[in-house]
Amino acid sequence: MAKAVYGSRAAETTGPTYRVGSQAFQTAEDIIPIAELKANMSEIVRELGERPRPLVVTLNGKPAAVVMSPREYDRLSYQSRFIDSLAAGLSDVQAGRTFDGEEAIAELRADLGFKKRRKPAR
Repeated sequence: MAKAVYGSRAAETTGPTYRVGSQAFQTAEDIIPIAELKANMSEIVRELGERPRPLVVTLNGKPAAVVMSPREYDRLSYQSRFIDSLAAGLSDVQAGRTFDGEEAIAELRADLGFKKRRKPAR
């Protein structure tokens, strides 16, 4: 796949592997010049789903764009929203904006229009 899509340059060696977060990044396979992207656009787009990592496109030797499958984009987007939600929750805890279980249930019941619960008779 690499030789057909990314030219002989990518197939010559797998190149050094770098780590970005939990993903390995291989310069020979993950970076292509924009001219190569233009020349092989259909094939590259078709094979994005099979790529384990995003593809970095360079313009004048500098990173200019990242191309990835919609599934990978959705995964990264979800992960970002999840981390933002965790950060907001931790911020609320630090600021004291928390409820204990009984308070939370009472507020939910009030928001939903339930009447106050009667204590069962013994």
